[in-house]
Amino acid sequence: MKIVVCIKQVPDSAAKVVVENGKVSWGDAPLVINPWDEYAVEAALQQKEALGGTVTAISIGGEGAKEAIKHALAMGADDAILVNDPALAGMDTQAASQTLAAAIDKIGGVEMAFFGRQAIDGDAGLVPSQSARLLGWPALTLAAVIKVDGGNVRVERAIEEGRQIVAAKLPAVFSLVKDFGEPRYPSFMGIRKAARAEIPSWTLADLALAAPAPVIAWPELMNPPSREVTCEIIGGGSPEEIAGRLADKILAEKVL
Repeated sequence: MKIVVCIKQVPDSAAKVVVENGKVSWGDAPLVINPWDEYAVEAALQQKEALGGTVTAISIGGEGAKEAIKHALAMGADDAILVNDPALAGMDTQAASQTLAAAIDKIGGVEMAFFGRQAIDGDAGLVPSQSARLLGWPALTLAAVIKVDGGNVRVERAIEEGRQIVAAKLPAVFSLVKDFGEPRYPSFMGIRKAARAEIPSWTLADLALAAPAPVIAWPELMNPPSREVTCEIIGGGSPEEIAGRLADKILAEKVL
């Protein structure tokens, strides 16, 4: 079985956004694999162990994104692909989904595609469903339990109301939640393998894909306006006196 897991490189969760002259910067914060995507890698590896086959990690980004890919390889992925094209700078979820769907099509024969629930930088959580729509596959999102039986799959979805059980035929797209189980740590041998791995880079031309036009653009970002905040302490000789003064102040300020 061919299995794909789509991952993203994001700033560390402790990073703070800095906006200067309409430009966003993460400062010196390290870039890491999206934490939600570690659950997707774990789910992909468990399916490989249960059903056989291979796991291929796919990511979109520059050369630096290979560090996130190497994390997936160290966890146990068999190989990886980086989609690296300047035209994808500033992409939105639609552009990312078109690119990932085209990459999955190019690999061919994929039966299961795994995604994290969302990326911690954009927090949209749209790419799994958008990719499924483009592939024409069912989207089994928020998966906490996955059971494959032949060409069929049964998923328990972790939703606000509890658990929802859905079933579909493969191939399918899955997005994973924490309830699936803790991701494994990269092994020493896995880290050594990842360090030596040759990760091919594909461009949009390799995918026979025109540069996707983003539906959403961020022409300018700015810091929120500063606010003047003052604090007034109301005193008095007794709680009743303080309460009376407070009531008078609230009425004078027309809060009520």
